[in-house]
Amino acid sequence: MLDDFLVRAALAAFGTALAASVLGCFVVWRRMAYFGDATAHAAILGVALALALNISIFAGVVAVALVVALLIHRLSDRAQGTDTILGVLAHGALATGLVAVTLIPGARINLEAYLFGDVLTVSRLDVAVIWGGAAIVLGVLWFHWSALLTATLNPDLATASGIDPRRENLILTLLLAGIVAVAIKVVGALLITALLVIPAAGARRLSTSPEGMALRAALIGSLSAFGGLMLSIRLDTPTGPSIVVLAVVLYALSTLGGYLQGTGGNSP
Repeated sequence: MLDDFLVRAALAAFGTALAASVLGCFVVWRRMAYFGDATAHAAILGVALALALNISIFAGVVAVALVVALLIHRLSDRAQGTDTILGVLAHGALATGLVAVTLIPGARINLEAYLFGDVLTVSRLDVAVIWGGAAIVLGVLWFHWSALLTATLNPDLATASGIDPRRENLILTLLLAGIVAVAIKVVGALLITALLVIPAAGARRLSTSPEGMALRAALIGSLSAFGGLMLSIRLDTPTGPSIVVLAVVLYALSTLGGYLQGTGGNSP
């Protein structure tokens, strides 16, 4: 069954969208969109590092994404402007990666595929890595849901309940780095944050509970992935941007539906 490239692409897009959409709820609640940008842009530096060291691209992206995520987590303790730190890291890592790739002798890569994604070229191994990563992300969210939610909504209450908000924040940071690594093949480094934020933002308009928002975000993300893939094939458009465009359309429809229902986003 996996010999059909369309089946592999659909499975890869679905797995990525499913995990990213649910994790994206925490990104929206914590207002971490720029954090996602910084981690995602660092993925290009990971590609350059992998080429220079002749190691797996996935391993290079994971390593750099983790380092940048932990660095941001560490610097968030400092009395510095967090938005400034994130801006420096996001654009600095992306620019350094783009320059480094061009300086590596003999490097022959399709840089556009890493910037905007190329899900139609995923292999069986890529599908296995994406679904393995998605299973880990969803599994950790399932077992830590209550603690993560409490630490997100009320850190003081979390501390009083014996939950360490810093530890939960670190878990989210590591999950975010992981989803960036597995999603780069589907929507690319420049659009990963869109797949995290847009389905969750759209679901927020229609939901009255955190769990309901997570389920609706997963549905919107999955519809965006399948619909964007089909749209790309029919219109011969780039797949990653097509997925994001459809997600924006669904966000607009859900926003309109939320206002018509009078919910307008009552979830956290």
